[in-house]
Amino acid sequence: MKRKVETINEYLAALPADKRAALEKLRRTIHAAAPKAEECISYRLPAFRLDGRMLVAFGAAANHCAFYPMSAETLKPYKEGLKGYQTSAGTIRFQPEKPLPAMLVRKLVKARIAENAAG
Repeated sequence: MKRKVETINEYLAALPADKRAALEKLRRTIHAAAPKAEECISYRLPAFRLDGRMLVAFGAAANHCAFYPMSAETLKPYKEGLKGYQTSAGTIRFQPEKPLPAMLVRKLVKARIAENAAG
């Protein structure tokens, strides 16, 4: 049985170098877009919470990395920018060697902040 991960640093430390590097960059981009958000582990994934509400999460799977804006509505206006990435409701999957553009991540995080603030 896997040991329970309690911090994002512990989660990242257990990953292969390529996935760790891609997710560390994603983490920095999220911090830049939401500097008041706090880090946490939610459902075994690195996540960010703002004003007590879940904002976004990210993680690594066997064959990809993923960014979880946790809302299908948040993704809709960005469909054009997400071409070339596999998406599903509230999830964007990407390869470590083809990370999500930082500008797109910032826009998605800001959209999630606005969505949470609206209710």
